[in-house]
Amino acid sequence: MAKEVDARTAAKLYQARIKDGVPPELKKVPFRNIRDMLSMHSKTSGEKTCLIYYDNDDRAQKLSYAEFNARVHQAANFMVEDLDVRRGDRVATIAYNHLDTVLIYFACWVIGAAVAPQNVAEDDRRIAFILRNSEARVCFVRSEYLERARNIAQGGADGEGAPNIERIVQVGGAASEEYIHFHEALKNRPTTYLADESGAKSADVPLREGGEASARIDDEALLVYTSGTTGTPKGVILSQYNLLVDAQGISQWQAVTGNQRTMCVLPIHHVNGIVVTLMMPLFVGGCTVLNRRFSVSHFWERIVRERVNVVSVVPTLLQFLIEYGARERAAGNTIFGGNISRLDLAHFRHLICGAGTLSVALAKAFSEMFGITIIHGYGLSETTCYSCFLPVSLSWEANQRWLLAHDYPSIGCPIEPNEMAIFSADGSGAQLGEGERGEICIRGHNVMQGYFKRPDANAETFRFGWFRSGDEGFYLRDEAGRQFFFIAGRIKELINRGGVKFSPLDIEEVLLGIDGVKIGLAVGFENVYYGEEIGAYVVLEADARLNEAEIIATCREQMPFEKSPKVVVFGSEIPVTSTGKYQRLKLQDRFAEWANTQFRR
Repeated sequence: MAKEVDARTAAKLYQARIKDGVPPELKKVPFRNIRDMLSMHSKTSGEKTCLIYYDNDDRAQKLSYAEFNARVHQAANFMVEDLDVRRGDRVATIAYNHLDTVLIYFACWVIGAAVAPQNVAEDDRRIAFILRNSEARVCFVRSEYLERARNIAQGGADGEGAPNIERIVQVGGAASEEYIHFHEALKNRPTTYLADESGAKSADVPLREGGEASARIDDEALLVYTSGTTGTPKGVILSQYNLLVDAQGISQWQAVTGNQRTMCVLPIHHVNGIVVTLMMPLFVGGCTVLNRRFSVSHFWERIVRERVNVVSVVPTLLQFLIEYGARERAAGNTIFGGNISRLDLAHFRHLICGAGTLSVALAKAFSEMFGITIIHGYGLSETTCYSCFLPVSLSWEANQRWLLAHDYPSIGCPIEPNEMAIFSADGSGAQLGEGERGEICIRGHNVMQGYFKRPDANAETFRFGWFRSGDEGFYLRDEAGRQFFFIAGRIKELINRGGVKFSPLDIEEVLLGIDGVKIGLAVGFENVYYGEEIGAYVVLEADARLNEAEIIATCREQMPFEKSPKVVVFGSEIPVTSTGKYQRLKLQDRFAEWANTQFRR
């Protein structure tokens, strides 16, 4: 699937998709493809609620499995008949969390087409590159972004545009003659599509070339682009099997069953929102509550109203919830808002947290305020989504020890579809032992098919038959011999000061421990004396009156001079990816004036 992969790289990539000697062609899931999964649940639990969508006005739409299946197949018929979308094609989206977006995704997967979702928060030049690079033929666009999308496609953003986009389909808003309108086009569409197990098929749906009428489990399903801090974005190819096997592994680890509900507050243009809170509950026949966007004022209330059991969040949202809880407490309400009590949340099990840097200080503050279990985990788009979690079976005390007692919160143990190890960060392929720091590497059935049209990246990433994450980490064993992994920082973000490398997370733990510091990031900036020097970018609490000298003095009390920040830059905004990851490298220019400064003790 990964284009332009030479034979040696292809062999290494295949090796990285083997788990415990089981090759990827020996499937671990009970479904033939995503359509088979949806069809089974619609037949066996058709009246059961599948999806609940909340818009910005707190209005809810509910679909049963039978209704969702019918709507998906209506959309699939429209794509085949009016847009000529075929198995193997790619369909782009410029949208946000919405019921329509979910229908479009699943309609593509029923056909055997892939989705290339765009993040509307990205700049136009990046979206233009991704649309062009993805080779998508059709783009579904929310009505609010139609003019922007047309400008991007026609070259208004970067001069090149995306000439491969043949059709822009309007989603939402009032219908016009300029674009095909998604909802208007679905009217009077049949709700059957392709062949059922009985052999009966819809007479109005053409077969594929060669008589092929159904998607395959190894068909490409997603083309998502990494939010790297340097270079052009890399397209990550994920198959239907990748999505299914990772969803199965997550559901088994989290003990999520068909009688439980999850809630999605993360963007569904990203694998976290797609896999954890769309694919995973549907895999087990459960229900997901999809929010247009995260809202602190509605978060706990909707958990109570919809009897939600599990929610997936990123660390940034934990901070927002802490601040909201403090405001509610000051107003004389409960920390959950209004009159919501812990008894009202008795059905709620835990939060899944990952996709960004969780500090010990933040984990401790959240636990102390809410007393709710955090199941910390780790994964990347390249491994479909999550690869490891803290065990859900841990007692509260054990969970807290793994979160708080080792300088970094543990990201837990590998889930069933994959295995993990620590290798030398120099890329030599030397595997390291317990407590030794190196690069986190993963192999298993949830590893991607490769980077799209990036032979250079594929060769480097799969150099020794594992997926190389680029993240620094280590593992420790518990009494039972289980490996608990930790992430210590991004290898590319390690600060190299005069040949000595420092993890920014080490420094940030000290910064976050200073009263009055809301957010503190360690940034390696260019310096003529040491190659890189260490700065701190700080966002203060609203009432704080800290100055640079006080912050630097506190850091030097707890760290050696070499490791301590030499400069503090205060600000109010921090560049983050759509999933809440801080982009430290984008802050380097804030320290440019100290490039020629030699800092002395």
